[in-house]
Amino acid sequence: MKLIGAFFRLVRWPNLVFIALSQTLFYYAIILPSFSHVGFVNVLRPSYFFLLSFSCVLIAAAGYIINDYFDLNIDRVNKPQRLVVEKLIRRRWAIAWHLIFSIIGVLIGLYISWKIKNIFVLFSQVACVLLLWVYSTTFKRKLLIGNIIISLLTAWVILVLYLCEFRIHTFINPQDRQVLAKVYKFAVLYGGFAFIISLVREIIKDIEDVEGDAAYGCRTMPIVWGIQAAKIVAATWLVVLMVSILILLFYVLQYKWWWVDVYSFFLIVLPLVSVLKDLYKASSTSDYHRLSTRVKLIMLAGILSMLLYLIPYYQ
Repeated sequence: MKLIGAFFRLVRWPNLVFIALSQTLFYYAIILPSFSHVGFVNVLRPSYFFLLSFSCVLIAAAGYIINDYFDLNIDRVNKPQRLVVEKLIRRRWAIAWHLIFSIIGVLIGLYISWKIKNIFVLFSQVACVLLLWVYSTTFKRKLLIGNIIISLLTAWVILVLYLCEFRIHTFINPQDRQVLAKVYKFAVLYGGFAFIISLVREIIKDIEDVEGDAAYGCRTMPIVWGIQAAKIVAATWLVVLMVSILILLFYVLQYKWWWVDVYSFFLIVLPLVSVLKDLYKASSTSDYHRLSTRVKLIMLAGILSMLLYLIPYYQ
C-alpha cells in the first residue's frame, strides 16, 4: 500500500483529476450544449472524448514522472519529505512508467485522429510528450521559457477539445460556423485564464523553490532577476487577469447572466485580490507554498464556473 501511495504522489493524482475535470466540464457544459442547442451532432463522440481525456491524463502523468526523475537532486533540497523517486520508487521504474504512459497516450491520440479524421490531434499529443521531456531536461532551468511551456500545456488541456471539433471542410454553412465560433470563444476564454493563472503559479513556485534551484545551477526568474522582481511580474499578471475578468463580467451583463457575475466576482476576482495583497507581504517558503495552493484553488473555481453556462439550457 505504501508503494501504491508513493506512485500516486509521483504522478500528482490531484492534478490528473483536475485535468480530467476541466476537460469533462468543457465537453459537457460547453461543447455538447452548444451543438445540441441548434440540433447538430459534434464530431467528438463521448467515447472518443473519454479516450482523449485518458490520453491527456497519461501524458501528464508521464510528464510529472520525468520531471521528478530529473529533479531528484533539487527535490532533496526543496522538498526532502516528499521525495518519491529513488527513495520509494527506483529510478529505472520511474523511467519505465514514463515511457509506458507516454506511448499509450500517443497511441490513443493516433486512434482518435484516425476515427475523427484529424491528424492534428496526434501531432498535439506527440508535441506534449516532447515538450514535457525537454522542459524537464532543459527548459525548466531556463529563465521564463519553462514557465511559459507549462502554462501553454495547461491551456492546451482545454484548447485540444476545440481542435477535435474544428473542421475546415465539414463546417460550411453559416449556422455550423456560428456554433464552432461559440466553442472557440469559450476555448480561448478558459484557455487564456488557465495560461495566465498557471504562469502566476509557476512564478510563485519558482520563488518557493529558489534555494534548491540556485544550488543546482537553475536560472529561474527569482534567481536571475531577484525575488522582488519575480513578485512584480507575478503581480502584474494577476492584475492583467483581474482586469480582464472584470471587463468580461461587465460585457456579459447585457445577457443578464447575473449568476456568472456574482460567482466570478466573489470566487475568482476577490480571491485574486487577496493573493495579490499577500504576495506583496510574503517572505518565507511556507508563505509562497500557501499562495501557490490558493492560486490553484482559484483555478479550480474558474474551471467550475463552466457549470454556470448550463443554467440557460435548463430554464
